[in-house]
This record gives sequence, structure tokens and C-alpha cells, in this order.
Amino acid sequence: MAAEPKTLVEENEIRRLQVLFEAQKAAFAADPMPEANRRREHLKRLSDVLVANKERLADAISEDFGNRSRHETYAELLGSVQGIHYARRHVRRWMRPSRRRAGLLLATTSCKVVYQPKGVVGVIVPFNYPLVLSIGPLACALAAGNRVILKMSEETPRIGQVLKEVLASVFEDAQVAVVLGEVEVGKAFSRLPFDHVLFTGSTEVGRHIMRAAADNLTPVTLELGGKSPTLIGEDVPMSMAAERICFGKALNSGQSCVAPDYVLCPTRRVDEFVDAMSATFANMYPQLHENADYTCVINDRHFKRLMDHLDDARAKGAEVIELSTDSGGASAETRKMPLYLIKGATGEMTVMQEEIFGPLLPIIDYDSLDDALRFINERPRPLALNLFETDAARRDSIIDATHSGGVCVNDAITHFLAEDLPFGGVGDSGMGHYHAREGFLTFSHHKAVLSRPRINTARVLYAPHGGWLQNLLYRLFLR
Repeated sequence: MAAEPKTLVEENEIRRLQVLFEAQKAAFAADPMPEANRRREHLKRLSDVLVANKERLADAISEDFGNRSRHETYAELLGSVQGIHYARRHVRRWMRPSRRRAGLLLATTSCKVVYQPKGVVGVIVPFNYPLVLSIGPLACALAAGNRVILKMSEETPRIGQVLKEVLASVFEDAQVAVVLGEVEVGKAFSRLPFDHVLFTGSTEVGRHIMRAAADNLTPVTLELGGKSPTLIGEDVPMSMAAERICFGKALNSGQSCVAPDYVLCPTRRVDEFVDAMSATFANMYPQLHENADYTCVINDRHFKRLMDHLDDARAKGAEVIELSTDSGGASAETRKMPLYLIKGATGEMTVMQEEIFGPLLPIIDYDSLDDALRFINERPRPLALNLFETDAARRDSIIDATHSGGVCVNDAITHFLAEDLPFGGVGDSGMGHYHAREGFLTFSHHKAVLSRPRINTARVLYAPHGGWLQNLLYRLFLR
């Protein structure tokens, strides 16, 4: 039987999306406050089914990429599962109402905040980490007692289909569902009146998501990207910095939102950094093109975009250094691309104007720490700052003087995996948080509850006004 035309496939998926949304709204209305044991059971189902299907999931992601390191997928899965376990251990405590003070004016009353599920949550997943960037928000939303629909990226259709089947084996569609499809499905998804939407992706698409959500007054969490700087201090051991930067940049072939986007290096140490990175990359990936541990660029469009950045940098005077460990350099056929260092990068180059999202690493030299901080602060606020600094006082002053979604000190990228740290951007790199308790709070409505006993001390504020007790109250407190 011939395949359906894409337009018909899209139309069918949009119709299915509407049915799923209505089913989840009805299911939530019938069960608006799931007890802790139900939530913990949902989380256990989620972790168990992911572990049971780890090989199938890894195969699907590798097929989508052309080659995706199995060990990188295992690490992604490990971060997902550990986050689920953390939520499962703590959800009962997170659910407890928090006691608050009413203040002297409301003496005799009691106050508390009740954490109530928001309802139906929409999660829009990017291509680069299709497991951790779908499962992380899903776990937080389930811990908060919500229903969830995941929209997987059209650039990774195989893992989208497999995850859809895997989750359907343990959840009814009215609890957790996955939708697939391309641009039109994505537009229809963002227009639905969800109770909360979490989007991970580019800053530009994030603006479109927020505009669509505004029509429904839907609250949004935006996990965007931007150009995350890596700052190397004057006295940091360069072998240590290079090893950790190389890991963070080569992981997933640089297709990570918190990967080092450019390096700020003391002028006198630039050549030392280049040599250390070259040795480290050769040690990590002694062969590139036949190496199953090195991930491909996701598709031809992104490969061409990265090669265009290199051509532009060369044309504008940069020195491009290829850290290839075998012959051939970047391969358009396989989309394997070695790590490229770009010396002499300037703001006129496209590689310094857009989030790179690939294995290209511009180097900006600086003469003083103030120059480096000015360079960072003159640009949109990044999702991460990777800071290599061994002096505690300088380290603290840099953290205080810069704004970023998060800071990774003497390491790169790994703060994303810390199970008790919130994750989120600021400004152009996003808004809101998830992970840890902050994820539970993001997907919960913080309902204020005030209770007054039979004795009503607030009667002093009632009409008729002007009595001696009311006037005394104003004299005591209006000052």
C-alpha cells in the first residue's frame, strides 16, 4: 500500500492531537489531585520502561543521527532515570502544603500554600537530546500530578515513534501521549490552550511559541540556547581545562544547548590552549570517521550551516584549526565533523553571531579579566557560563558580575545533570526552571489558602468607619 501524502498524515495527526487534548482535559477534571502513591507509581512505570527498552531507544536515536554514540545515549538515559528516581523519592514531601504567616492585621487566621496540579501540560522536544529533554519535563510534570502530551522533533522521527510506542505500553493516552509530525503539527500544538507549555529549542522559535501561548494566556517555560561562554582564568592548569572543555564540546558533536559556544582565553595562553585541545581530542577520539563513539551532525542542513560558518570565518581572517585524528576532515556523506578551533574570531563572523550547535569553537583572547567580563556582559545572557578559575575570590566575583542561566565551575556542561539543581535560562536564553523541586513547582499552581476561625478580628475594618479602635489601628500601623 502506498504511503499517505504528507499533508494527509499531518492532518490526521492534528486531529489525533485534538482528541488527545480533550481526553486529557476530561481525565484531569475527573481526578484533579492525584495522591502521592499514584504519582510515585507513574514515575516508577516511567523509569522501568525506559530501562527495559534502552537498547531499542539507543538504536532509534543512532538511526536518526546517522551515528549517535551509544554511550552518549546511555548517559542521556542515565540522567533521565536518575532524575525520575529523585522526584519519586521527594514527591511526597514536595506535595505537603507549606505554612505561611498571616501577619498581625490578620491575627487568629492561618495561612498555607497548597501545590495543585495545573492540568494538561504540553512539552515540545528538540532533536539533540530527545530522551532527557522529553523525560526530564515529563517526570517533573507527573510528580506535580499533571497529564502530559509530548511533541517530538520532526528531525528525529525514529526515536519519536519508538518513544511513542514505549510510553503507550505503560500509560493510557489520557495520562501521557506522544504526537509526531512536522511544522503544521507543531503550530497546531502550540496553539492549544494547555495549562502549561515547556519548549526547548532556539531563541527565535521560542518567540513564536510564546506568541502562540499568549493567545490562550498559557504560562510557558522556555529553555533556549544562546552563546554560552567558557572563561579560562590566568592560572588554571591548561591540561585540566582542555580535557573538560573538549568533553563538553565534543559530546553529541557539540549539539548541546549548554556546550561551550566560544572560549575566552588569556592572550598569552592561546597557543597553549590550542595544543592542549589538540592532544586531548586525539586522545579521546584516536580515529574519527570509523569511530562509533563520535556522533554525526543531525542532517545535511545543519552540516552545511556549520561548513558555511567555517568558510565565513576563513574569509574574514580567522585561522581555522582542524583537530582531525584521521584523514578526510569533515565528511558531507557521513556528516561526521571533527572539532574545529577558530583563532582570531571576531564579532563580524557569523560563527560569533549565532548559536553554533556543532563542533566549532571560536577562541577570543583577552588581556584583562575586566575585558573578558565586558565581552560577556555586552551580549545576550547565555544559558550557561563554563568558568575555569582556581582562585575562590576571583571565581565568586565573576559569578556575581555576570548573568547566565547557570554556572559550571571548573567543568563544562555537567551542571545539567545535578539532580538537585534547577535548570533554566535568563533573557534570550529562556525563562523558568525545571529539574529538582523547581520542576515540581513549575508545573504546580501555588494556591493560597487563608482560614479564619469564628472569632473575627477583621471586624475592626468593617463599616461604619471612624471608630476609636479603627483609628488606633491606623495610627499604629500607618507609619
